[in-house]
Amino acid sequence: MLACDLTLPSPQENLACDEALLALCEEGGADELLRLWEPSQYFVVVGYSNHVRSEVSLPFCQQHTIPIFRRCTGGGTVLQGPGVLNYSLVLRADSSGPAHSITAANHFILKRHQAALAAILQAPVEIRGHTDLAIGGLKFSGNSQRRTKHFLLFHGSFLLHFDVEFMERVLPMPSQAPDYRFGRSHSDFLMNLKVPPSLIKRALLKTWDVKDLLADIPLDRIAQLARHKYGADDWNFKF
Repeated sequence: MLACDLTLPSPQENLACDEALLALCEEGGADELLRLWEPSQYFVVVGYSNHVRSEVSLPFCQQHTIPIFRRCTGGGTVLQGPGVLNYSLVLRADSSGPAHSITAANHFILKRHQAALAAILQAPVEIRGHTDLAIGGLKFSGNSQRRTKHFLLFHGSFLLHFDVEFMERVLPMPSQAPDYRFGRSHSDFLMNLKVPPSLIKRALLKTWDVKDLLADIPLDRIAQLARHKYGADDWNFKF
C-alpha cells in the first residue's frame, strides 16, 4: 500500500484526483493506494445519481457562492469544508479477494475502520446503514465506492470540527436516508469527533499498513478531468 497526503487547490482537482488515482491503478501504474486530503473551502458534492434541485438548497448556495459538484461514486449529497478529513482508498477487486463485491468491500473496509477508530477514540464505534460509522447513533463518517474491472475506489469523510449548523442552511433533508436517522435534522443526526486530523491519519496509515509514499502523482490527468469533467456544468448538473 502506498499513500499520498495530497490536498489540491480547487474542489474540481480534489474530486478529479480520486478518479485519476483509480485509473492509474487500473492501468498498472500503481497497486493499492491511500490518499488523505482536507478541504479549505465550502462546496457541495452530490452523489453520482443525485438530483441537484432536490438535494441542495440552490438559492442559498447561489447567494453565498457555494459551488456544487458531482462525484463519480454513488451515495448521498455532502457538504465539504473546513473541519472535514477525507480519505480515498484504491484497492484490488479480485474475484477471490476481500473486496470482490460491493457488499464485501463495504464490510471489509468498514470493519477495519471501526476497529482502528474504536481503539484510538476509546468509544464503541458502530457500523450503521450501508456505509456509515457512528457513535451512539450519531453519524461521523459516510462512504461510497466505484468499481472498475480490477480495482475499486472507496472514499469517505470524517467529521472532526465541522460546522454542522451551517450544513442545515446548505442541504435540505435528504431524499433517501438510513433507517437509523429517524427523521432527525443534520444537527441532531451528525457529530464531530473533535480530534486532530493527524490522529485519524495515523490510524488509517497503520490499519492499511502503508509502506511508502506515492511518488508519481498523475497531475496531467487530474488537470484534464478537473477542466473537462468536474469543472463542467453538463456533468455537475446532469441530474
